[in-house]
Amino acid sequence: MKELIPVEIIEKKIYLIRGHKVMLDRDLAELYKVETRVLNQAVRRNIERFPEDFMFSLTRDEIMNLSQIVISSRIKHAPNVFVFTEQGVAMLSGVLNSGRAIQVNIAIMRTFVKLREMLSANKELAHKLTLIENRIEKHDGEIKGIFNAIRQLMVPPETPKKKPIGFRREPDK
Repeated sequence: MKELIPVEIIEKKIYLIRGHKVMLDRDLAELYKVETRVLNQAVRRNIERFPEDFMFSLTRDEIMNLSQIVISSRIKHAPNVFVFTEQGVAMLSGVLNSGRAIQVNIAIMRTFVKLREMLSANKELAHKLTLIENRIEKHDGEIKGIFNAIRQLMVPPETPKKKPIGFRREPDK
């Protein structure tokens, strides 16, 4: 089955703001093929469905910082920008009430799941690397001792000065 929206496009529209992975109202409106104001009106009419952990409004500073990342220059002049967490995006399909909204939400949810799986795999890999580093550090002193012993064996022994053979006469005093 051909994807409605490629995962790569959705991934590029997910930002980390206030410690949450969120999507901008503008980006969601574009994916749903509705105007941003229509999406925001639908949200405001159903505001009880969007507690603060589902959706929040960005501060002016956050909008200005985001405007440096987001391609659209119109965002910095926007009076209000809503961002939606994964749960907020899931709630949007019920509020927008269209077939496209449902299909887009399915694609977005799959993308969030994929990102979570990637993050989990990275955490697991980081944990394994830490364990290996700890093992190496634990044996680090022993390894250094082995190398020092090998280096000492590589140094040729000092040859003692040989005494001349034969009779030596003492100088006159």
